[in-house]
Amino acid sequence: MNNAQPSPVLVQVIRHDFLECVHRGRVVLTNPDGSVALALGDAEAQLYPRSANKPMQALAMLRSGLDLTDELLALAGASHSGEGFHLDGVRRILAGVGLDESALQCTPDHPLDEQARGEWILAGHGKEPVAMNCSGKHAAMLRTCLRAGWPTQDYLAATHPLQQEVARVITELAGQASNPTVDGCGAPLFSMSLRGLAHAFGQFAGADEGELKTIADAYRNHPEWVSGTRREEVTLHRAVPGLLCKGGAEGCLAIGLADGRGIAIKADDGSARGTMAVAHALLTRLGLGSEQLDQLATAPVLGHGEPVGQVRAVPGLFDSL
Repeated sequence: MNNAQPSPVLVQVIRHDFLECVHRGRVVLTNPDGSVALALGDAEAQLYPRSANKPMQALAMLRSGLDLTDELLALAGASHSGEGFHLDGVRRILAGVGLDESALQCTPDHPLDEQARGEWILAGHGKEPVAMNCSGKHAAMLRTCLRAGWPTQDYLAATHPLQQEVARVITELAGQASNPTVDGCGAPLFSMSLRGLAHAFGQFAGADEGELKTIADAYRNHPEWVSGTRREEVTLHRAVPGLLCKGGAEGCLAIGLADGRGIAIKADDGSARGTMAVAHALLTRLGLGSEQLDQLATAPVLGHGEPVGQVRAVPGLFDSL
């Protein structure tokens, strides 16, 4: 990161009433017009949103002819857990254009979800592309290419027409697509400012028509397809009406609110274990708290398998708002 000053402490890890460690990071809240309503840390410093890019990649696919709706469109923008219905959905996306999972070029992996991973391994499987959390996106990219009449063998190349459209969409919504590199799944990845990421999500969640609303509705109506049945993102989606969210690797979380405001959170050390607690604290401060949202207020710190403390947002973190 290019921060000139250290980022503020966002998260405390408490073990038996003892402050064991902290996590620094940045938080941005944007207004519907993209201006900054609140910034803790540098709002303009670059980051790689990682999988928080996926709604924007899905938008590029829709604009290029992707013909998916509902849960399969949600899966196209997912970091899925590898549960059975996720893998079946990936196969359905591919079968619709005469392909099977052998066409996938994403990195082979086990399912993310612990239970799904155990079942997968017990069934005799190793790391396979279809089980990788980005396989829904890759299946949708292949389907998009065939619908658009583009080649599929190089669909991950930065020069491919689909990836060029992804770069255009990210620039349109976030204001920039810089520092091109390769993501963990093999797809091109671009950096942007934390403010740009928040504003992009605000545009999705606040849209009242068009392709942005189509993607936002797929996320909101089918959150278990975007992540998994046992993931915190599902709880967050269901806790706040109209909310849209997507996590990314290395401690990134982006949220859009129905009124067009956006939130982006980035942990400096890449740890995601406190990002939901920070989101809870900010959303509660904005008057969006609920019993369901309170499930995300803390995460347990374990000792010999039993809770002995908690991971929490710094008390009073957003009192200035």
